[in-house]
Amino acid sequence: MSSGQRCPVCGEPWVSPRLLPCLHSLCSPCLRRLGTLAEPGRAAARSVLCPVCDAEVSLPPGGVGQLTPDYLALSGGRAAASCDLCADGAAVRRCLTCGADLCHFCCQAHRRQKKTASHTVTELENSKDCSQAGKPLLCPSHPTEELRLFCQQCDQPVCQHCVVGRHRQHPCDFTGNVVHRHGDALRELLKSTQRHMGALESALSQIDAVGSAVHSRAEAVAAEICLFASGYVKAIEEHRDRLLKQLEDLKVQKVNLLHLQKAQLQQLLLDMRTSVGFTEHLLASGSDLEILITKGVVASRLAKLNSVAYNTHPSMDDGIQFSPREKAGQCCGYEVFGAILNKAVDPARCTLHGEDLHYAHQNQLTGFTLLCNDTMGERMGRGGEAVRVTITHKDKRDCTVKPTVCDNGDGTYHVSYSPEEPGVYAVCVCVKGQHVQGSPFTVTVKGKFREHQGVFHCCTFCSSGGQKSARCACGGTMPGGYQGCGHGHKGHPGCPHWSCCGQVKKSSECSGGPPGDALQKSLVRTVAL
Repeated sequence: MSSGQRCPVCGEPWVSPRLLPCLHSLCSPCLRRLGTLAEPGRAAARSVLCPVCDAEVSLPPGGVGQLTPDYLALSGGRAAASCDLCADGAAVRRCLTCGADLCHFCCQAHRRQKKTASHTVTELENSKDCSQAGKPLLCPSHPTEELRLFCQQCDQPVCQHCVVGRHRQHPCDFTGNVVHRHGDALRELLKSTQRHMGALESALSQIDAVGSAVHSRAEAVAAEICLFASGYVKAIEEHRDRLLKQLEDLKVQKVNLLHLQKAQLQQLLLDMRTSVGFTEHLLASGSDLEILITKGVVASRLAKLNSVAYNTHPSMDDGIQFSPREKAGQCCGYEVFGAILNKAVDPARCTLHGEDLHYAHQNQLTGFTLLCNDTMGERMGRGGEAVRVTITHKDKRDCTVKPTVCDNGDGTYHVSYSPEEPGVYAVCVCVKGQHVQGSPFTVTVKGKFREHQGVFHCCTFCSSGGQKSARCACGGTMPGGYQGCGHGHKGHPGCPHWSCCGQVKKSSECSGGPPGDALQKSLVRTVAL
């Protein structure tokens, strides 16, 4: 974005100003003096650092000469144009035929002379296809022709010679007919960018509020620490200083992270303000042709800013606490208490969970879950802890099982393993080198899992279709010569169970011995029915 009539680098009046993709304008000589950034693996550098905002911007393949001209920079803060004929009076009108700016007196003389009486003269402020500096914008390919048309296929202004030349087959229209559509597109992008600016300003306000809360909370914790340490003499005073140093480091860490997020959001907001200011100035003060010339780089910049991802919530909170009952070790030979809490895991409060925590089967995958809690007994809610699990056979020290620890990212860890030999194993679960609650514990690994050979039924009478000879391992019988169990009769366990062993848990291992021939036949018949 240009400001005033001077280049921001050299401080001299504009000399062929060009617009960078970050919407900052520089003189062409200043742009050519900028050092390009070398990129590994590329023959030529294609990017420079903008000296205004320090942003790395890419140059077009043709270099500085192909950057968009900033005609708007030449019009900012200009003085009133002078008459091109007498050089004494202020220009009030323009001759569209010869391109001269005329004062009131010379305009009358211009109309009286025979050679210029037929020329078209208009008010200077009504010259649409001219820059605000008062001169017509000429075609780069045909320097004597003004840019009055717009090639919609090439998306650039052209002159009448271009239309009959290399733009012959392209759809073209007058600039005044197409500027509204492109201007509306820029306005929509402008509105979207302005909404992002509001969100960024709100996020920065929240960061300032949290930063103040961090400072306030740190001061409150420091007061608690000083009150707790006042009862001790030299040892407690030294412990107090150590705690205050730890608190200061924690506060600095949180504040630095907040400052980093704040700086990133401020830079993004500054870039958006700069781009919005330039776009508003372009739409409010630029001519139709200036808008059409500049709209490409402006739209690209606004779209890029609108696509930047940012977090509107502070990256840190004021979660700083002091626990006066926490053991802090020895200080000058005295056992001291008191520690800074910042949601740290406490191995002694971590627990183990699982249905088959103490039992497993040979060559069968099993496992359990570790739930990590902090020093207050609350769930950590995040992963990343150093969890170590060892599984060793008690009778065979060289027989170990390699477990797999899966971090669920929510404070829980799933431990799975598959023992290859039966026996009793010792399982140790440590977090940060310390045993968790219930560790170590033993796991009894049984042989191959025995599948059920019967049927999981409510009673023998129902599953066999009323067969009197069908029996059940639960030992229940029914009157009338029925050898199997029935609802509400003697021996029935009162719930569904396995006919082969009487187990009431459907997913259990079969505990029944090899059945006799008669029992085997009756059970098989029950299963078949």
